[in-house]
Amino acid sequence: MSPDLWMLAIFGLAMLLGVPVAFALGLGGAAGIVAGLSPDMLATLGTNTYNSVAKYPLIAIPLFILTGLIFERAGVASSLVRFAQALIGPRHGGLALVAVLVCLIMGGMSGSGPADAAAVAMVMLPSMAKAGYPKAFSASLIAASASTAILIPPSIALILYSVVMPGVDLRALFAAGLFPGILAGMSLLLPAWWLSRRYGWEDPNSGERPPLKESFIQALPALFAPVLILGGLRSGLFTPTEAAVVAVTYGVFTGVVIYRQLSLKSLWALFGEAARISGVVMLIISLAGIFAWAGTTLGTFRHLANLMLSISDNGWVLLILIMLLVLVVGMVLDAISIYLIITPILIPLIQHFEWNPVWFGILLAMNIAIGQFTPPVAVNLMVTTKVAGVRLEQTFGWAFLFMLTMLSSLVLVMLVPGIALWLPDKLGFVVGKW
Repeated sequence: MSPDLWMLAIFGLAMLLGVPVAFALGLGGAAGIVAGLSPDMLATLGTNTYNSVAKYPLIAIPLFILTGLIFERAGVASSLVRFAQALIGPRHGGLALVAVLVCLIMGGMSGSGPADAAAVAMVMLPSMAKAGYPKAFSASLIAASASTAILIPPSIALILYSVVMPGVDLRALFAAGLFPGILAGMSLLLPAWWLSRRYGWEDPNSGERPPLKESFIQALPALFAPVLILGGLRSGLFTPTEAAVVAVTYGVFTGVVIYRQLSLKSLWALFGEAARISGVVMLIISLAGIFAWAGTTLGTFRHLANLMLSISDNGWVLLILIMLLVLVVGMVLDAISIYLIITPILIPLIQHFEWNPVWFGILLAMNIAIGQFTPPVAVNLMVTTKVAGVRLEQTFGWAFLFMLTMLSSLVLVMLVPGIALWLPDKLGFVVGKW
């Protein structure tokens, strides 16, 4: 058996046996090194793992993870819900529309789908249940809406893509994800509103509309967070990594001084939780470095790309096949693992067809976002069903409906690259040909 097959077979077997993805990647890479090079080359394992995480842009990941946790516990979600309710008012589907809008805004602070889903679900699910919405529907809608967090800056997934994909400007990725993220969120509004009217969820005459001016003032510190991050990046005031530091500082100030929901004791607990989550992420990245180095050295990724080219030399055919593959993989793996495993394989194809890497990264992110609420794994759905107190299988029908609507937005961005690339181009970031 060739070294390529040894590497992929050991990795696949480890995954089937339930080995954590980080160690499965490390074992597969080590097997490829032994089979294709020499057992003596195992001495490079330490260097490869270190080089994988010793990258300046990766500092932003633990900082944005901490930012998401801080905003989740700082009482931001409740102020945004009140403001959205003041904008929309009581109507059929009003709370459903509020849930989607709040998830979009929260995505501009957390960069993490599960954190977004948890924060919004805890605030919205009780009121939606009281208004007559089925808990399974509400859990599915919030899980789907929260998945847009990996598109709207600051996205942890896009940070990782900028590291894996050489020569891509993270600022361009952040800007490119904004309109597709909003489009994905808006694609959920129509079915949510239509279903609410059809089944009579939420009495339009029930409840009082919060005062718009008062709720806006209360939500203003939260609304300013995405403006601060994107505005600072556009002006050149700070780099993406420095933006993460600014976001943490602003989050602490907002939670401790403005909303007064955080104390020094709770901050210490958040630091510990962020460290644990970041440790898992960095472990995956470090051991994926072994897999990436082995695959590049042995030519495995190039061979896989050539195999895909043998299926068809038509760029659109292969792009559709890649999107279907990522959609399936996204149902069982997290975004970080998908980027680390699949992107090195796709780089030769991106270069062969001269696809714009910024546009392609957004397509991957949109696809992975769908996987975050599509069973069997559906990490966002697991969070919201736990908060709602319903079984995961009760949400399958609703989740499938929202998957179809978000797929329509993915197809639109695929056919019209300008949806993703217009904003970074206008802001002066390097996006290449489109």
